[in-house]
Amino acid sequence: MALYHEVHGEGRPGAPSVLLSSGLGGSAGFWRPQIPALVEAGWRVVAYDQRGTGRSPADLPPDYAIADMAGDVAEVMDATGTARCHLVGHALGGLVGLQLALDAPQSVASLVLVNAWSRPNPHSARCFEARLALLAAGGARAYVEAQPIFLYPADWAAAHAEQVQAEVEHAIEHFPGDGNMRARIGALRAFDVDARLSDIAAPALVACAQDDVLVPWTMSQRLAERLPQAVLDRSAHGGHAHSVTDPARFNTTLLAFLAGRH
Repeated sequence: MALYHEVHGEGRPGAPSVLLSSGLGGSAGFWRPQIPALVEAGWRVVAYDQRGTGRSPADLPPDYAIADMAGDVAEVMDATGTARCHLVGHALGGLVGLQLALDAPQSVASLVLVNAWSRPNPHSARCFEARLALLAAGGARAYVEAQPIFLYPADWAAAHAEQVQAEVEHAIEHFPGDGNMRARIGALRAFDVDARLSDIAAPALVACAQDDVLVPWTMSQRLAERLPQAVLDRSAHGGHAHSVTDPARFNTTLLAFLAGRH
């Protein structure tokens, strides 16, 4: 089944497109704060709903892997006539970008890795165990109601309570099912390319927030130290979804990185 995708803007002739890959939620809608800014800056932008999420329904096998998700990106690129892209990935989407850069380096002009990682760590594992336990004991609503705790700083979530609750209700309405969620969490927990980072030649912007409660910022520091062409951008505040909570700062950094690669 073809994956749902969107193409925004025309971009400059011959320039690689920007492809946006979301985190665990998998929805193209995660990138609403970035798409207008990218198009205004002259980029052609491709966004998609990942397989088994949102408008790309599918039953995922339990052994679904990040490598399968990278294959899905290749499918989206074929479907949109995108020969090469600057891949911007949030968390799980960043893992997909790393995998694609290893599997098909000719298709990746650069990487932007937002609160991503190269190998498992015990803190994130504890967080995902807690989320899976919520799913098992309380179902989709308990799982989704807890999601903002992992995504947003407490002060931002309190100040944007109505927006956060609307997101919760939308996520419950479009929940992909227990099996798909377990398969996606299993895929990201099994991901480990730490020993292969030196093989990734694409320039990379590694962006993180120090107050991310789900993924320690030191995982991004590790990526920046081990990728051959990487720069680290570290925000003091913004949480796991700092591209949403502080889009002005994030967009400025993103566009500056991409500007030299038009």
